[in-house]
This record gives sequence, structure tokens and C-alpha cells, in this order.
Amino acid sequence: MATRVGLYPGTFDPIHNGHTDIIGRAVKLVDKLVIGVAINAGKGPMFDLEERVAILRDQTASLSGATEVVVQPFKGLLIHFAREVGASMIVRGLRAVADFEYEFQMTAMNQQLDRDIDTVFLMADPRHQAVSSRLIKEIAILGGDVSKFVSPGVKDALMAKVAAAQA
Repeated sequence: MATRVGLYPGTFDPIHNGHTDIIGRAVKLVDKLVIGVAINAGKGPMFDLEERVAILRDQTASLSGATEVVVQPFKGLLIHFAREVGASMIVRGLRAVADFEYEFQMTAMNQQLDRDIDTVFLMADPRHQAVSSRLIKEIAILGGDVSKFVSPGVKDALMAKVAAAQA
């Protein structure tokens, strides 16, 4: 039987509870889940690539059971990376209609590039539908409490980044 490989891509700057929820559900669908950490300097990430990869590895360590979980950075076209890791599916989370419109376009383009790689959408848990990394960073920078949105370890890393930037 062939190994089912899924790819969950993102910037993860930082990983939040919505991401963790999608990852936790995605591991039930595949034999191996590759979490692709995008090298996207255009987004101006708060955490550098090595930090994001390390945080993701820490946050997903407990999820490896029957499913192998691999965290790996990537640059370039998502579909090229999906081929490189042997993924037959790309896993994406949907929060709202705006997400759907963007993801619909991306899926259509990816299908034109490689019809053998499907996209699977997982709806965000209602508790996480308003959560985004951008908003979490903004709340932290403005002195708000982000503990409802991220794990304690991510909160500590985020607050350390904010404190260093304000020093």
C-alpha cells in the first residue's frame, strides 16, 4: 500500500491554535504530514525561518504517532515542493468566505500545474475562525493577552520578540 503524504504549507509566523487544530486533524488523513514552512520575506516575518521551523517542530512533537510529521522549510512554487516531498494532497484550512475565494484561485492554478495533487480543505474550528498570525502579532505588540490564541511556549517566544523590538 502506498504511503499517503499530505503537505500543510504556511508561513506560521507564529503558529497559533488554529494551525495546530488543522495539523491535528490532518494527521488523521495521511500516513505522513509534511508541514512546509514558507520562506516568504515579502510578508516581513517577525520570526526568522530557523525560529519558525524550531517552534513548529516543538509544537508538533507530540502529534507524531501513527503518522510521521516532518517540518521542512521551502521556497518557490508550492506545487514544486509538493512534488519534491511526494505529496498527493495539499491541506489548507478555511476560516471565512475571503479564505475560500483566495484558496479557490490557488487550487485552480495548482490543478493546472499538476492534476495529480489534490487540495483538501478543513474548516476552521469555530473557536479559531477569527484567529490569524497577523492579528496575534498586533495584539502582542499593543500589549494585549494572546494566551487564548497560542500555546504557552509560542506566547513566551512572541513576547520575547516584542520586548526585544521595543528595547
